[in-house]
Amino acid sequence: MNENKHTIAVKETIENLIKAGTSFDVDQLEVIYHKDLQVIMIDEQGELMMADKNAFKSLFQTKRDNNEDPLNTWAQFNHIEANETSAHCLITRKVKLTEEERKLVLSIDLIWQDDRWQVTREVIFSQAID
Repeated sequence: MNENKHTIAVKETIENLIKAGTSFDVDQLEVIYHKDLQVIMIDEQGELMMADKNAFKSLFQTKRDNNEDPLNTWAQFNHIEANETSAHCLITRKVKLTEEERKLVLSIDLIWQDDRWQVTREVIFSQAID
């Protein structure tokens, strides 16, 4: 990873996103997720799920409302590329978003807007953990 001030700031944003998501901090997710967030998740069987900001935040709200245990914070940053206005992050995670813990490979697009990095799109490939 070529580190510069932009990639370092993007990595911090993604780390904050992980912290907010794993602890179901919906207020912080509101700040990090762009108003036009698009989430596209696909698994190894080709099952596709799409969500906008409100739908994806509601997943975490439900987990918080159900007093679920915090999620796994494990993350491997594979690649970060950023300039002054846009960024892309490729990251591998192990997390239990639904019924079972899965390995997730996330391709995350961000833009610099309103003096902060905001996630505009997450493309998530979900696979069973070996």
